Amino acid sequence: MAATEAEGLCEDPREDCGVRGGVGYVDHEDRKDCILEPLSLPESPGGSTAFEGPPCVPCIFCEEHFPVAEQDRLLKHMIIEHKIVIADVKLVADFPRYILYWRKRFTEQPITDFCSVIRINSTAPFEEQDNYFLLCDVLPEDRILREELQKQRLKEVLDQQQRERNDTSFHGVCMFCSEEFHGNRSVLLNHMAKEHAFNIGLPDNIVNCTEFLCTLQKKLDNLQCLYCEKTFRDKNTLKDHMRKKQHRRINPKNRDYDRFYVINYLELGKSWEEVQLEDDRELLDLPDDDWSDWQEYPVCAVCLFCEKQEETIDELYVHMKDTHEFDLLRIKSELGLNFYQQVKLVNFIRRQVHQGRCYGCHMKFKSKTDLRIHMEEAKHTSLLPNRKTWDQLEYYFPTYENDTLLCTLSDSESDLTAQEHHENVPVISEDTSKLCALKRSSVLNQLLLQECLEN
Repeated sequence: MAATEAEGLCEDPREDCGVRGGVGYVDHEDRKDCILEPLSLPESPGGSTAFEGPPCVPCIFCEEHFPVAEQDRLLKHMIIEHKIVIADVKLVADFPRYILYWRKRFTEQPITDFCSVIRINSTAPFEEQDNYFLLCDVLPEDRILREELQKQRLKEVLDQQQRERNDTSFHGVCMFCSEEFHGNRSVLLNHMAKEHAFNIGLPDNIVNCTEFLCTLQKKLDNLQCLYCEKTFRDKNTLKDHMRKKQHRRINPKNRDYDRFYVINYLELGKSWEEVQLEDDRELLDLPDDDWSDWQEYPVCAVCLFCEKQEETIDELYVHMKDTHEFDLLRIKSELGLNFYQQVKLVNFIRRQVHQGRCYGCHMKFKSKTDLRIHMEEAKHTSLLPNRKTWDQLEYYFPTYENDTLLCTLSDSESDLTAQEHHENVPVISEDTSKLCALKRSSVLNQLLLQECLEN
């Protein structure tokens, strides 16, 4: 099978496309500075949960085994030791089966028949360059495998849901009044919705109901509110809080609950919010819709140098300028940066700050606080290195997966100054070959006549 190249990558692994050399040794300094796992900026409580599977998962290339719950360790191992990256791994429905499939295929054909080759550190000497291999769904075989795993998981979920719908041996206790219920799960769910205004959804939309109720009960036993997830000192205080604040509902942003709703298994890589959004789009065609009261959702972007968050990008720009003396808009204007160059610069600064390194003097610090104090005192926040240092292909990839600042960057003409607008406006002279006709038809005559009538 011919090697499938990811969009935007070079066709020939030998060509310099911004990546470096094959499976080999990574020295200690590179291991220390490389970011080998996904990073996330501070955000609201929530997370993702791995699906059940065999107790251990083997590496694709060697005999190392890792627990299913420690999937990130396996991914880190494959990057460091074998230099292979699996794209969109969170969208793989059954990770152990996915790994076992490719483990077998890689013994049958060379890795370059399946993976795109990415060369990093392309500007360095050849001996310091390195090649990494990207396994993604651009390859038809990988896409088909992911879809089959998704279909198989959906079938298992629907079978489990059907068993729960037909089950009459269910036994549960209400979380609010301790009343016991026997028979079908819907009896307990309907009771909590009717008597306690606690609605977690229709019974037919829920799967693994017993585990779901146990998860919620454990939170209450730990004196934790189900909606805001704050912890209280005693049960009475928690009950008063949930009643007064109307928090008798679950937190929709907590991804731990997604696995208990069938809608999250319907389409590959789509959550219930995305599926629901597609359904809502059908209403946008109505001609009489009034959007005058629409309010844009806050951006909540995070500062490049500290943990400060602002709800609008303009406020974040002001904060970085006033607090850290870093004027991103001025830098963009002076250097003439387009959108992609801004992305590279932001990702470069994010990575340097994450690694505790000052990009102005290359000194390293043990904490981000020490780094920030040094950069502010030494005025190094605005001391950017040479463009060749940060204008590299590797900085197309975000340092943090949820970096909202990247979504707000723009190279539109609205960002230009008034002077730049004035300089770029073309001036077209009038045709003066027929002056008499020009005087009669000139707009100045109409303006003068209008002014005289008004006076």
